[in-house]
Amino acid sequence: MNDPLERATATAPAVLGEGCTQRYDPQALTPEHGTEFAEAAELWRQLQQSQQPPPSEHDKQK
Repeated sequence: MNDPLERATATAPAVLGEGCTQRYDPQALTPEHGTEFAEAAELWRQLQQSQQPPPSEHDKQK
């Protein structure tokens, strides 16, 4: 590494789409990009449970 500015270079992963629909290419993302989220399924389950209304009295009689 002869150029001292070379080490300060960062590159974004590949993208798909254009404009408002532009997003990172899921196939190009790796754990090094910070894409590993092992607890995602559990978090999604908790969020779905918290959004469900409590059972009404009518539902309890069934």
